[in-house]
Amino acid sequence: MDIATIIGLVSGFTLIFFAIVLGGKLIIFVNIPSLLVVVGGMLAAIFVMSPLSTVIASVKIALNAFRTKALAAPEIIAIITDLTLKARKNGTLSLENEVIENSFLAKGIRYVVDGVDPSVIETLMGIDIAYMKLRHKTGSKLFKAFGAYAPAFGMIGTLIGLVQMLQTLDDPSSIGPAMAVALLTTFYGAILANLIFNPLAEKLAIRSDEESLVMQIIMEGVISIVAGDNPKIVQEKLETYLPPKVRKVEQELEKGQ
Repeated sequence: MDIATIIGLVSGFTLIFFAIVLGGKLIIFVNIPSLLVVVGGMLAAIFVMSPLSTVIASVKIALNAFRTKALAAPEIIAIITDLTLKARKNGTLSLENEVIENSFLAKGIRYVVDGVDPSVIETLMGIDIAYMKLRHKTGSKLFKAFGAYAPAFGMIGTLIGLVQMLQTLDDPSSIGPAMAVALLTTFYGAILANLIFNPLAEKLAIRSDEESLVMQIIMEGVISIVAGDNPKIVQEKLETYLPPKVRKVEQELEKGQ
């Protein structure tokens, strides 16, 4: 579970809740028709924009924002370096019985054991990376659309409320309450867009970049194993994908000096 996402959502809603309670009654911010206009209109627009299968798949992808990464890049590099060492000592067939949790790395090692040509490995694994990016881009795009439609339908709801308010101008006492209700749809749309959908879209984009980096490292590592490269060289090559401060090879060289 990604604690940062949870903290952000909980703290955001908590601050808004206390701001409302300290300034007046919570009940005046509850209006079912306004909520129906925003949520219902937003969902309707999404279904017009995308097929049902895409919407369902994107909701599943959104769960990535609440999950921690399975393995970070430095951990993957350490595993690949160890596999490279074993393959160099005992041959690539010795990797057949290795237990590997990362499914993408496991697939790559299977290619190695089966003796698949490096160019074919690069093509096959490259396709996996490309389609992963496409799936995640679709999910992120859908949540950006949610973030755009929520305030738009909030404004539509406000316009509906204003029209209804103008019908009762002969009763001045009803103008204030009617105006408050009209503005609630804009309030709901702004909350949904800026606290939920837009942040989640950005989080998914970040997660996609992180996963893409790890998959790229794995592909490079697998090709290096097939080529029989020196484990230390493999580690150094893969660590070029990392920030300098977390590169172990450079740290070891600095200590040696």
